[in-house]
Amino acid sequence: MLYNLIEGAVMDLKSLKRIALVGATKNKEKVGNIILRDLTKKGYEVIPVTPKDDEVEGIKTVNKVENLPKDIDSIVFVVPPKIGIEVTKETINSGFKNLWYQPGTYSAEIEKILSKNDIKAIHDICILVETSKVL
Repeated sequence: MLYNLIEGAVMDLKSLKRIALVGATKNKEKVGNIILRDLTKKGYEVIPVTPKDDEVEGIKTVNKVENLPKDIDSIVFVVPPKIGIEVTKETINSGFKNLWYQPGTYSAEIEKILSKNDIKAIHDICILVETSKVL
């Protein structure tokens, strides 16, 4: 099922297999851990992206987006916009185009960067809610 969730961004949530999670954390109370556990439980392969830890929830982390394998289906952001701005630039420079910004992670500056690069992203919609609707 295709989802045209916002501003023309389209993502087939049922076909997603590998998701990178920018802002994954070992702290079980933070969204970066809650999303990791939820998506993993739903059968997605989640690659945590964080410079802080070598592993999160027993999964080896990647310290930067540029070090991700190229067959990532989507990159989900759970970092504050200030951090997301730089990671968005790195993401675009690495060739990734399917981006999802959790509520509270998107900003006008990120929108400008994406627009300049003709990338439409999903934002301010919760991936946990949307994946629960299709699985």
